[in-house]
Amino acid sequence: MPPKTGTLKLPVRQDYSYSLALVVRGDAGVTRLAPAIAHVLAQIDPQLPVRDIRTMEEIVATTLSQHRFSMWLFTVLAGLAFILAAVGIYSVLAYSVRSRVREIGIRIALGASPGDVLRLVVVEGMKPTLLGMVLGALGAYALGGVLSKLTYGVKASDPLTFGAVALLLGAVALIACSVPAFRATRVQPVEALRIE
Repeated sequence: MPPKTGTLKLPVRQDYSYSLALVVRGDAGVTRLAPAIAHVLAQIDPQLPVRDIRTMEEIVATTLSQHRFSMWLFTVLAGLAFILAAVGIYSVLAYSVRSRVREIGIRIALGASPGDVLRLVVVEGMKPTLLGMVLGALGAYALGGVLSKLTYGVKASDPLTFGAVALLLGAVALIACSVPAFRATRVQPVEALRIE
């Protein structure tokens, strides 16, 4: 035997725990519809208050404003994180290459061509960069589910974004390795040996 359930119906004016919303669709603007709606409601109950008349566009904009703010905040923070990552990669790799000027001078003095030295420095500099990009992509993919729940329209995995960020950071790392290495290959071996 199924359990018995009951229903309790209360008049709208007796329950003050919620507000009643009325949605009206019409061809005229709000300024023309509002007095007619208020007149019809006054005929039903003269003491029924009519307030907060808004268009559907205003309601949707108010509802989505918090999501838009979160999206812009995440965008600004992501841009700042990208700039910090690019500056950090450039600084560390450029310092690493500049500290090897003496080694580069010795290699050139022993007969290595500047192209070979440049290739060696770029390959050695790009290895940790590629490892960092792979680990960063895995971390971003793992946290993408959290981000997709916080902002509207963001997918957990967006290959275009991952590819663009990896390409830009890889270009920064390539420049950070090649520019100081190119300058170091232009230093005379005798001067490079004097550098402490």
